[in-house]
Order: sequence, then C-alpha cells, then structure tokens
Amino acid sequence: MKVILREDLSNLGKAGELVEVKPGYGRNYLLPRALAVPATSVNVRQMDHQKRVIAAQQAKERASATATAQRISQIAVTLKRKVGEQGKLFGSVSSRDVAEAMAAAGAPVDRHTIQLTEPIRDLGTYDVQVKLHADVQAQIKVTVAAE
Repeated sequence: MKVILREDLSNLGKAGELVEVKPGYGRNYLLPRALAVPATSVNVRQMDHQKRVIAAQQAKERASATATAQRISQIAVTLKRKVGEQGKLFGSVSSRDVAEAMAAAGAPVDRHTIQLTEPIRDLGTYDVQVKLHADVQAQIKVTVAAE
C-alpha cells in the first residue's frame, strides 16, 4: 500500500514523502491517526502543491532573515552593570538583557533567538550569535561595562 506521510516518522520517513507500507499497518495505524493519507492521484498533486507553497514561503522567510541579519550585525550594544571589587558582576547579563538593549537600539529581536550558552558574568566585549532562521545567523557585539 502506498501512502503519503503527513508527519515525520522515525521508522518510515519525513512528512510529504511517498512510502510503501504493508496494508494492515497503513489501514489500522497510519490512516486512523491521520499520520498519512492514501497515495491517490489527487492527494499526490495536492501534496506536491503544498510542497511548492512551503518552499516559496521558506525562501521568502530566509530572504527576510538575511536582510535582518545584515542590519543587526552592524549594531553594537553596551550594557552597564554594577561591579564588585574584583571586576565581577553583581548578577549576570542574560539573553533577555541583550534583547532589551537591542530593542532600545532600534533592532528588536526575540530573546529566544539569542544564543548565549551561559549568562555573561564578567566585564568585557562578547560576540553573541542571533539565530534568525535555520540557515541564517547574525553576530552582534555586546560590551559589558561598569556603572
């Protein structure tokens, strides 16, 4: 039995693929759970059309993310924090702080797209990655200075 997958299944394939399965598996598991649809000519044409629409949408999103990456990669952000006697920060600088500073600089970004492996706890200049799209990343300069 040939079916078109609607979702990614680890043992069969990715969404949108045409796969051959045993009739019982298709009838009793995949179709009732809406994980696949029968591979009729209408469904194949519809899935091909949806793939083209999704590809065009992703290309548009990627172009927009690339333009945004070029714009924000030129921005440098300075954050002022209280510092102890040995140059250590009271607290830390998180992705939320960087996102607020970027918004104040005129380039708002979502705090979840800022890639900090761990919060910044020392003074200095850091290169911070901003993941705007699956294939597009920008790098901004974040300077942490004493108040």
